[in-house]
Amino acid sequence: MADWVASLDIDGWSLGLALLTAIATWVLAVLARKGTRSLLAKVPALTPALQTLIVRAVNYAIILLGVGVALSFFGASIQPLIAVAIIVGVVLVLVLRGIADNFAAGVVLQTRRPIGIGDEIESDGTVGIVQELNGRSVIVRTVDGRIVHLPNADVLQNPLVNNSAHGARRSTVEVRVATGGPAVDELGAVVIGAATAAMGVHRHETLALRTIVRSPTRAVLHLQFWHHPLHGVAVRSAVVDAVADALAARSIDAVVTSDVPPTPLTSADRI
Repeated sequence: MADWVASLDIDGWSLGLALLTAIATWVLAVLARKGTRSLLAKVPALTPALQTLIVRAVNYAIILLGVGVALSFFGASIQPLIAVAIIVGVVLVLVLRGIADNFAAGVVLQTRRPIGIGDEIESDGTVGIVQELNGRSVIVRTVDGRIVHLPNADVLQNPLVNNSAHGARRSTVEVRVATGGPAVDELGAVVIGAATAAMGVHRHETLALRTIVRSPTRAVLHLQFWHHPLHGVAVRSAVVDAVADALAARSIDAVVTSDVPPTPLTSADRI
């Protein structure tokens, strides 16, 4: 370090030029901060924390550039400084790679806006309502009240489902009816009529009743209906109660459930 200082050629001209460079660097940094803030203000998807981080990065880059130019007027070799900066940069990249990945993914999420505050999403096995989007993670609240921080990089790399994007969500209720009862058309009218009257079911979207299984002993039907994307549990419960009560009032032996099982591998008459 002492040899490096002794190699400097300091005189009036070099001091003056270095001082002018410092003033110019300060002015340029101030203008760059204001300009960057004004530019980022036009991107409302970026959070205030993310905007502040970008402004600071631009400011520090200009200051470091000004320091290098000022030292060059003293005849100093800035190659060692460049080498140190490169080494420090490589170390920071290796250490902060995860943070950088999350930061970059956060920029994509906040600019492309596939999700927003209040949306119900599914990502990496987690289902919840988005509470916050920041430079590190997507914060969601699950239906049982837990707060989960999903890293931005994981959200961007894994399949992401936005249950609120359409403004409505479709649910399915299974109806199992023993044979020997009413015809399918009559049964369908009872089921759809009861479900339409259930609280929370959208009336402006058509309900559908589909036959899934017909055997000598019973029939399995799937009732599909639309509701608010965040009210699925309550609406499915209301539909199950309404359909079950309507069928019981007509003495129809049936099972109504919102826990729709996967497609069985056994024959229909053995389910």
